[in-house]
Amino acid sequence: MGKKDASTSRIPVDQYRKQIGRQDYKKNKPVLKATRLKAEAKKTAIGIKEVILITIAILVFLFAFYAFFFLNWTKTDFGEESSN
Repeated sequence: MGKKDASTSRIPVDQYRKQIGRQDYKKNKPVLKATRLKAEAKKTAIGIKEVILITIAILVFLFAFYAFFFLNWTKTDFGEESSN
């Protein structure tokens, strides 16, 4: 006779998860704690995308601020010249 599990077909993903579970069980506590802390640090760290987006937002704001005053200054100059 065959094995008990031979009659049922397993999904490869389930087999993989079971194998990973066995490997994690074999690890000691400090290794598991270090892995968990590393994963948490990776989740909370500011990524390069966020830094770039913030920098672009600041530059757009500064450009809009500059454009506003530049256009106001040029409009007043043109208005004074045309009235002469």
